[in-house]
Amino acid sequence: MSQRNLASYLIITLKGVAMGAADVVPGVSGGTIAFISGIYEELITSINNIDLSLIKVLRRKGFNTFWKTLNGNFLLSVFLGIFISVFSLAKLISWLMVNQPILLWSFFFGLVLASVIFVAKAIKKWNLGTIIAFVLGALVAYYITTLPPAENTASTPFLFLSGALAVCAMILPGISGAFILVLLGSYKTILDAVHERDLYTIATVALGAVFGLLSFARLLKWMFANYKNSTLALLTGFILGSLNKIWPWKRVLETKTYGNKIIPVNEVNVSPFQFEGDNQLTYAILLALLGFCVIFILERFATKSKN
Repeated sequence: MSQRNLASYLIITLKGVAMGAADVVPGVSGGTIAFISGIYEELITSINNIDLSLIKVLRRKGFNTFWKTLNGNFLLSVFLGIFISVFSLAKLISWLMVNQPILLWSFFFGLVLASVIFVAKAIKKWNLGTIIAFVLGALVAYYITTLPPAENTASTPFLFLSGALAVCAMILPGISGAFILVLLGSYKTILDAVHERDLYTIATVALGAVFGLLSFARLLKWMFANYKNSTLALLTGFILGSLNKIWPWKRVLETKTYGNKIIPVNEVNVSPFQFEGDNQLTYAILLALLGFCVIFILERFATKSKN
């Protein structure tokens, strides 16, 4: 990896903050933010470096070589940013989801819409294979956003699987890990475990997340190495299909209460002119445009940080 100074790692930490903020919103993926901010492939490669061979490197060559092989400064910066976001911005975003949902979703809708253009630009050549991958990704993501949530499930194997699938979704552009947990029916169990300090459940989910992260990172690295254009097309489709979930104007048909959180589990998208109540159309359009522009501002920062 190229040499970086303190300012570069600070910028990477801020990108991690943005990833964490996105993951709090069901329907928005931190992987999308990682991609548009220019750190996605390095993140996947760095996670992929975590294996048993690192223990041998640590024993034979010392901590400095181990840390450099791990790309430790980069991973530490990213995950530090994510944790900062989860323990600070998450509260603000949760408040906005309850009190200003239209404005929050409008901002993210503009951001994700611009992400479709941004990721598609990285595809060097369009052919039948990339078109099929793009359409498949869009259909799969759209279908996932329409699935009804399962009933709450608390078995150990299922919680392990939930952790694995949720963390995969978090690093996959376009699909939200929190939303996957709601769909699987394990969101309440995990939330209750955190509140009640149920270490067994937390450890089960954490082990599943580690397993999912390490195995899925290898698959993504292999896909980028061998089928980069098709992989980018698939991810572009995922992001496009996820727009169904984050359309700002919705009619809520059913909600469920998880702890002190009320989560809509059955919604239908409506036109802003059919929305019951104040559609906040002017501010929504302005925030969508702001979100759209943020992508290209992040692109400039990403380009500068590489130079």
